[in-house]
Amino acid sequence: MELPEVESNNNQTSKDETKKSDITYGIDDVPPWYLSFFMAIQHYLTMIGAIVAIPFILTPALCMEDENPARGTIISTMIFVTGLVTIFQTTFGCRLPLIQGGTISFLVPTLAILNLDKWRCPEDISSMTSEEKEDLWLIRMRELSGAIIVASLFQVFIGYTGLVGKFVKIISPLTIMPAVSLVGITLFKHAAETASKNWFIAVSTTILLILFSQILVDVKVPAVTYRKGVGFKIVWFELFKLFPVLLAIGIMWLVCGILTSTNVFGPGNPARTDVRIKVLDDAPWFRIPYPLQFGLPTFTVSSILGMLAGVLACTVESISYYPTVAIMCDAESPPVHAINRGIGTEGLGCVLAGLWGCGNGTNTFGENVGAIGVTKIGSRRVIQWAAVIMVIQGVFGKLGACFILIPDPVIGGCFCVMFGMITAFGLSALQYVDLRSSRNLYIIGISLFFPLVLCPWIQEHPNAINTGIEILDSTLSVLLGTTILVGSVIGCLLDHIIPGTKEERGITQWSKEMALSTDERTTEKSTYDFPIGMDMLRKWKFTYYLPFSPTYKMKKF
Repeated sequence: MELPEVESNNNQTSKDETKKSDITYGIDDVPPWYLSFFMAIQHYLTMIGAIVAIPFILTPALCMEDENPARGTIISTMIFVTGLVTIFQTTFGCRLPLIQGGTISFLVPTLAILNLDKWRCPEDISSMTSEEKEDLWLIRMRELSGAIIVASLFQVFIGYTGLVGKFVKIISPLTIMPAVSLVGITLFKHAAETASKNWFIAVSTTILLILFSQILVDVKVPAVTYRKGVGFKIVWFELFKLFPVLLAIGIMWLVCGILTSTNVFGPGNPARTDVRIKVLDDAPWFRIPYPLQFGLPTFTVSSILGMLAGVLACTVESISYYPTVAIMCDAESPPVHAINRGIGTEGLGCVLAGLWGCGNGTNTFGENVGAIGVTKIGSRRVIQWAAVIMVIQGVFGKLGACFILIPDPVIGGCFCVMFGMITAFGLSALQYVDLRSSRNLYIIGISLFFPLVLCPWIQEHPNAINTGIEILDSTLSVLLGTTILVGSVIGCLLDHIIPGTKEERGITQWSKEMALSTDERTTEKSTYDFPIGMDMLRKWKFTYYLPFSPTYKMKKF
């Protein structure tokens, strides 16, 4: 089958009429179902690597043993919730072709919360009964679920009330840089822990990722296709550009399997593929994840405020993706009501993730944003197909458990690249500021270095803060132990306190890129309109004052 040529049916007319868009399928285009399916599989495979990586850091912090079959349940639940939230986001949310799923940004406050004395894992887990081991991780999961649910209500509030516009005005490039970069920098020790279990496998995985994603990115491989009336045909396929992570994991997983079957890796070697085979054996074939499956969430002030740091980081990251994706899809710039709905819906997605017991929130997947730029496939329908695949896959427990079998060193090699890219993404915000300014260099240095000094010390000395009020002590310990919160607050405060011009601070260029436009049309169809009910909304005049309604008109000042 060959990719048929289509004409984009977007309403937006390019400002430069002479510039022809190279997008294959625009945001409103509907490819044939068979092409949609394979394109959806591509997006699914792109995001599955990031989804699988999260439990490798989360479950040890929950005091869950490697052989616990619940690890597969958590992965299946994450994939299931990712599908549900993505369907809602692309249909009634911002309406951009974005996948909403588990995010690394929530891991930093999560680890800070679980580092408190009352949540630290005991040293004698192996001597506990199976019931005691089960209770050990369940009470921690319930604590995380409660924190995620309540903290995410902030995102729901600023989104659906339209306050996200005011929130964006406070955020500057010098705030975003430490908030995002410190996510990758803080998690480097987890990359070291998993990679050090077998450096040969970990380094080989990293080398393959570099080879496929950077060096062989433009190399095409032959593939056989079939088209009715034409027959079989050889086409050249950009394999390495589309699936670098999948290829690297698949090849090294196969290598580990061969070395396991030949006993080159002896019993107990972390690089063996059968280390956690019991998880696969114990996983059910069919299981539908359901709300409160791990029990009722618990709520503490310290955990909620700590998790708020992850919510803020995800909000800033998602807002920065919206205009980028619109440009990639050859669509009009997202109006303010679409951005409001997008952030509000993302908050609702985090609430659902908390209710289902994912141990993590949801955020826009940067990997899939990159896939749109590479493949030139920006169709909303393709992402919706991918979401349906995720929901279906999430109910088959054996499939989720399969990913747990990936050897730790392979994941460690991926971590080395993934966390590095997250750090680099945060540093890319500095392109807007004047790096020749000593003012800016001062803020950059302090906001990056000070959290790396203070936060680890707070985590290693959880009893250092002693005000006599236990709730206050634990709250301050979590907040001051969360690098992304400390770094972003320092960057934001210094950027607003230390004198500097808008050009020097990068505000001028940043505001142009992050401008929130308003959609003045009331009858003409827009990409960001709801798929149903628009005629009714246009008749109800009060909807013109609802910040999340497609008929909303923002006052101009």
